[in-house]
Amino acid sequence: MAETIEIAKTGRARCRGCRQPIEKGALRFGEEQPSQFAEGMQWAWYHLPCAAKSKPVPLKAAMDAFGGEIPDRAAIEAAMAEADESASVYPYAERAPTARSRCLQCREPIDKGALRVATERELEAMGRPGTGYLHPRCAAQYIEQDDLPTAIRKNSRGLGDADLAELERELAG
Repeated sequence: MAETIEIAKTGRARCRGCRQPIEKGALRFGEEQPSQFAEGMQWAWYHLPCAAKSKPVPLKAAMDAFGGEIPDRAAIEAAMAEADESASVYPYAERAPTARSRCLQCREPIDKGALRVATERELEAMGRPGTGYLHPRCAAQYIEQDDLPTAIRKNSRGLGDADLAELERELAG
């Protein structure tokens, strides 16, 4: 797959990291991937700071190949250095923004605002990985990982101490 950094031609693309629009004229990081909708390839676009957090290795290669000036390059490189390149971002916990997801283990709906654990799963129809969700009480049965609570705590951003304490209680059963 190819990676690139370019100036956004329009303001229509959304960042795959934060889901916010990428403004026309802003530098963006692109990663070529198989199309979800047809044969061939498509581009997934990211703001540079978002790519620094979730795609540090390919972003580094694209930055090295880019011939132009990159604003805030030092801050982007610092975010890339802070990102743990060897570890997966999965599993992590968050509050469910909607009530549309179902638990991979028990198949019951996950309520809006409830804690849920995200894990990577293979999307058979699309032939690529995707995200699946679990109730915290179901996560230990579904995810086979040593010291699961520590891994979830490390990868979860945006949860306060009270949320993390509730999560650990639910993970314990």
